Amino acid sequence: MKSLYEIIDSRRDTRHFTNDEVPVEVLEKALQAGHKAPSVGLTDATRYYIIESSDIKKQVKELFTSYHKKSADQTDSESQKKSYLALKLEAIEEAPIGLVIAYDRSVLDQFTIGTVGSNEAVKFSSVCAAQNIWLSLTEQGYSMGWVSIINYHHFKKLLNLPDYIEPLGYFCIGKPATDYGKQPMLQQLNWKQKLEKPFVTTIKNFTPVNHLELENFAVLHSNSSDLKEKLIDKINQKTKPLGSLGILEKLALQMGLVFQSEAPNIINPTIVVFAADHGIANHDVSAYPQEVTRQMVETFLKGGAAISVFCKQNNLDLKIVDAGVNYDFPTNTSIINKKVAKGTQSFLMTSAMSQDELNLCFQYGAEVVNEIYKSGSNCIGFGEMGIGNTSTASVLMSVLTNIPIQDCIGKGTGVMDEKLKNKIEILSQAIATYKGENNLDNLIRYFGGFEILQMSGGMLQAYQNKMLILVDGFISTVAFLIAYQKNSAIKQNAIFSHCSEEKAHIDLLNYLQVEPILSLNMRLGEGSGCAVAFPIIQSALTFINEMATFESAGVSNK
Repeated sequence: MKSLYEIIDSRRDTRHFTNDEVPVEVLEKALQAGHKAPSVGLTDATRYYIIESSDIKKQVKELFTSYHKKSADQTDSESQKKSYLALKLEAIEEAPIGLVIAYDRSVLDQFTIGTVGSNEAVKFSSVCAAQNIWLSLTEQGYSMGWVSIINYHHFKKLLNLPDYIEPLGYFCIGKPATDYGKQPMLQQLNWKQKLEKPFVTTIKNFTPVNHLELENFAVLHSNSSDLKEKLIDKINQKTKPLGSLGILEKLALQMGLVFQSEAPNIINPTIVVFAADHGIANHDVSAYPQEVTRQMVETFLKGGAAISVFCKQNNLDLKIVDAGVNYDFPTNTSIINKKVAKGTQSFLMTSAMSQDELNLCFQYGAEVVNEIYKSGSNCIGFGEMGIGNTSTASVLMSVLTNIPIQDCIGKGTGVMDEKLKNKIEILSQAIATYKGENNLDNLIRYFGGFEILQMSGGMLQAYQNKMLILVDGFISTVAFLIAYQKNSAIKQNAIFSHCSEEKAHIDLLNYLQVEPILSLNMRLGEGSGCAVAFPIIQSALTFINEMATFESAGVSNK
C-alpha cells in the first residue's frame, strides 16, 4: 500500500481513461472517503449524483463544448487560443462514471456552527469531500477529472437539480490511461509549470480592529383623447387657479391615463430592489469592497436599511431580488432568488455575460413583476444594490447615448480624487477595447449588470401590465434607458422620482426629456428616491379624487 504522501503526489486531474469499468466497491469506498471529509457544523451538506447514462453524458458534453468555445475566445492571443483548443480538458463521454459533487444550501435555513462569518464554508466542506474522493480513487488505482467549464444554470436544469443544490462541477471517474509523466497534464504539455513550493507568508504586522467601524459597516396604454380631455377638465374644475398645483397636475393626468380611469388609484404599491455583483468592482472602481453587496442585502432583509424604513413609513411593500450576488443566501429568507450567476465577468477583460444570461435577465425581471402584478399591485418602483454598479451604469449610459464617458462618471458610493481618476481611466479603457457590434443587445450583454438588466426586463413587463413605473436614481434610470430603447412607449407609464447627485443623472434625464419630482442631493440607490417621492405621488391622486370642484363648493371660477 502506498503512503499518504505517495498518493498525494500521484493524484492527477485525469482526462484520459481506459475502457475498464469501475467496480461498485471502488466507487463506494471513494464516496465513503468523501463522506468522512470535514463538514462545517456537521451539516453533511455534500450531495453526490452518479451518471452512467450515455444520453445524459452527451448532453453534458454539449454544455462543455459551448462554454469551451467561449473560454477560447477569452484567451490573450491567437497562438494561446490555438494551444488552448489543442488541450483535452474533459472525458465526459469516455469515462465510465460521471459524478456530480454538490452542496445543499438549504442546510443554512437553520443555525449552523461555522457559517456566521461566511456561509461559503458549506461549499468548502464539499471541496474537501471531492479531494478525499480523489485520493481514495488514486489509492485504488483509479482517478478523476474535474470539469468546470460549463454553464451551471443550464447544468442544473439539465439534471433537474433543485434550486438549493449547487454543483462544484462534473467529475469523470475511471481507470487512468496515463500518469502524464508523473506530473500534471498541463505541465507535461508546457501550458504552465507548477511551482516547486507553495506560497507561505508569516504575518507579523497587523491593523488593530476598529470596533465602531466593524459595528457600522454592514449598515453602511392607451392614449384615449376622450379620457385625456375628461381628466384635464376634472383637474381644471378643482377649486384652484389653472395649473397652480404644478407637477401634481401632470402626475394626476399621467396616472389617470396609465390606469385608464377618471378616478385613478394606486393599489398595493411595491418597491423591488434588485441586487447583484459586478466583475468590474475587482478593479478598484468603488470605495467599498464587493462584500458590502451581500451585507446590505442582509440589512434589507432585516429591515434596517434606508429603503426598509422609508417603505415602512409610507406603507409600501418591499421585495428584495438576488439577481446575481456573489453569495448563497439561506433558502428560508424572504429574498426572491433570480440569481443568473455569482456576479458578472469584468467587462475590462471580456463580456460581462453570455447571451443566455442576458436572456435570463429579461425573463427573470418579467417574472418578478408578473408575480407582484398577480398579487393585485398596479404600481411598482425599481431600486438596486451592487458594489460597482455605478461604473456599469456609467459605461452603459455612454455607449447607449454617445455621451463621452468622462461626462457619465460620478462619485458612486464615494469615490474621490485619485480613485475617481483611476475609475475614469479604467472605464475609458473598457470602452476603447470593445470590438463588438454597436447594437443594443451586444452592448448591454458586454457591459451590463444582472440587476440593471433585470430591472429593464421588469419595467418592460410592468408597461405591458399597465402598471405605474417609479424610477429611482441614476442606475435605475440607466435601466429605464435600456427598456426605453426597446420600447419607447414605456415613457408614458414612468414617473422619475428624483434627480440624483450623480452628475450624469441630469444629463440622462434631459436625454430622455423627462422631469423628476425631487432634487434632494441623494445618491443612495436602493429605490430610496421612489419611496421618498411616493407621498407626493399620492398627493396628486388625493387632489384629483377628493378636492372640491368650483361647482360642488359653490365657488365662482370667473
